[in-house]
Order: sequence, then C-alpha cells, then structure tokens
Amino acid sequence: MKNSTGRRYTRRKLVNRVMLILSSAAAGLAILILALILGYTLVHGISYLNLDFLTQATKPVGEVGGGMRNEIFGTLILVALGSIIALPIGLLAGIFLSEYASPKVASTIRFMADILAGVPSIVVGVFVYAIMVKPMRSYSALSAGVALAIIMIPIVARTAEEALRLVPNTMREAALALGITRWRAVLGVIIPGAMTGIITGVMLAVARIAGETAPLIFTAFGSQFGVQGLLKPIGALPMQIFRYATSPYKSEQQQAWAGAFLLIIMVLGISILVRWISNRKRM
Repeated sequence: MKNSTGRRYTRRKLVNRVMLILSSAAAGLAILILALILGYTLVHGISYLNLDFLTQATKPVGEVGGGMRNEIFGTLILVALGSIIALPIGLLAGIFLSEYASPKVASTIRFMADILAGVPSIVVGVFVYAIMVKPMRSYSALSAGVALAIIMIPIVARTAEEALRLVPNTMREAALALGITRWRAVLGVIIPGAMTGIITGVMLAVARIAGETAPLIFTAFGSQFGVQGLLKPIGALPMQIFRYATSPYKSEQQQAWAGAFLLIIMVLGISILVRWISNRKRM
C-alpha cells in the first residue's frame, strides 16, 4: 500500500515538473519572439530616426531625405477621431450591460460585441468604404475615424462592463439607500469606483487601433500634403510604413524601418502606461 502511494506521489511530482518545464519553455519562446521583433526593428530603425524624420514632410519618390511629420500628425488625428466616436458609444454600452440590461439581453449584446471584436480589420475597412467613401466619392479622415471607431467600440464596451461589474454591490446599495436615483448612483459612485479599469480598457483600445493599416487603405488612402480637412484624404504612419517597406528605393525602406520603430515606441508607451495604472490600482 505504501509503495503504491509512493509511486503515485512520484508520478505526480514528475508530471508537475514536466508541465512546469513545458510552460516555462512556452513563456520563454513567446518572450524570445517579442525580443527578436523589438531588437530587429530597433537595430534597423533607430539609426534612421532623427530630427528631420520627425519634423520634415515626405520627399517626392526617388529623392533622398524627408520624414514622416504629416503621417505622425495624421495618425494622432485618426486615433483622436476614432476615440471621440467610440468612447461614448462603448462606455454607454458597457454601463448598459453592467447596470441595466436583463441577463438575456446582456448575453446577446456580449455575443455580438465579441463577434465584432473578432472581425478582421480589412473587412471593417471594406464596409466603411461601401457606406461612406463611395457615397461621398472621396477618401477622408472622417471615414477612417469611423473605421477605427468600429474596431474600438467592442473593446471599450467589454472592458468597461468588466470594470463596472468589479465594483462591490455594497457601494450600489449604499448609494441607493441615500435616496438618489439609479443614474446618479451610476455617475457619482459606480463609474468613479471603476475609473481605473475603464481607463485601462480605453488605452488598450487606443493601442489596438494605433497600428491598424488595412482599414486605412480603404478609407484614409493617404496624402503627402498634410492635413487638409476631415473630408479629405490623410496620411498615417502605418500606411506610409507599408508603402515605403515595399518601395524599391533604399532610402524609403530605411524610413519604413524608422517609422516602424517609432510606431512600436508609441504602442509600447501606451502599454507601459496601462501597466503602471494597473499596478497603482493593485497597490
């Protein structure tokens, strides 16, 4: 009996050790792939990232020099447009799912939001092209902002819902016991209690849309003349990286690496900010 128990104990220890080794190897492989991507982009991009790259506009095809000033501004404008459209819709949807929706309705909306979050971004680009670009007969920053907002809405809605559901029910009950209406309790008590989680979700959504390329090809199209208005084509960093990376000119390929490095730094900065906010919440 003792020998049987000892064999089972030894086998469990062996299985545990093997699974621990496999898990560690998988985590190490993931970290290695990330390090290779960051390192390769760093080596090829940082040497071409200079003040001219940040402050000058693109040069005509074949000319050496220039930068991606207009594309950097264009990316910031498109991310801002997408956020302005998506944040109210996503936050209101999250509040409705957490505080007002019946279980059946909430389950249906969650299912639809998860499907929308999984739709390929190029499909979103084609959809916005059909409903906005073709009727307007022009590519525009506005249509690109709508495409990015569609990608952003389900992320904001689901993260806002989860953050609101983490607020203790005792806070809801205490607010309602004071005699205030439910919507005042949501605005004055529940949302401030979940603000850290909501901000984290918003920043993750911003990081998600900052590097999108496919929907912008069908909506923003790109422009070398800077920002000409919301109803005109506009350049963006991901699109310019794609075009320069496939260019036959060496100088443009070098700028593509610099742009890729800058884009990674922007997304990495947002991710670090999210982690910092999350750590502050835990502390």
